[in-house]
Amino acid sequence: MTKEYASMIDHTLLKADATRNQIEKLCSEASEFEFASVCVNPTWVKYSAELLKDSKVKVCTVIGFPLGASTSEVKAFETKNAIENGAEEIDMVINIGALKNQEFDLVRDDIKQVVDAANGTLVKVIIETCLLSDEEKVKACELSVESGADFVKTSTGFSTGGATAQDVALMRKTVGPTVGVKASGGVRNLQDMQKMIEAGATRIGASSGVAIINGLTSDSNY
Repeated sequence: MTKEYASMIDHTLLKADATRNQIEKLCSEASEFEFASVCVNPTWVKYSAELLKDSKVKVCTVIGFPLGASTSEVKAFETKNAIENGAEEIDMVINIGALKNQEFDLVRDDIKQVVDAANGTLVKVIIETCLLSDEEKVKACELSVESGADFVKTSTGFSTGGATAQDVALMRKTVGPTVGVKASGGVRNLQDMQKMIEAGATRIGASSGVAIINGLTSDSNY
């Protein structure tokens, strides 16, 4: 069962002060525990891909992170560049302000430009649930599905809150059974992870992956 849980975790290090040694440790742990991926900032994609070239662990990166306020053209370029450098999964942040302004065509197009730029590479859409009403969460999920995204994701982990089981359940209900749901932010132990899975999560984003698998509780805030 431990291996099954490990295969659902995106082992994450997105802090601005991440060092080369920390990225090496992240990749080593991901390979050892057979996590689904490492999730790193774009600057670390090429190095992570080199470190993991002989493993099954994928390299995931973030686009328009953490605010989602880059233009669609920049997000599309960032996506193509990341894939050229070895990224195999893309986690993009929506234009949160546009969603709250009910500029739904803009939000849909923003996501679609990344999906198109990814050209078949898996795309997860971060909707930043802590900043949205339930109605806005539902709309963000609907727009993500309409745009061809593979996953919706709760949080960046860098805003005012992380994943909740209630939000995961709402997202799962909205996207249906075939689109993935990733719970990120605040998953610190196995019990947290199990709650998210029961609510409908199919992927967990956490910097606490090793603690989770070892039955411990991490003091990490992501």
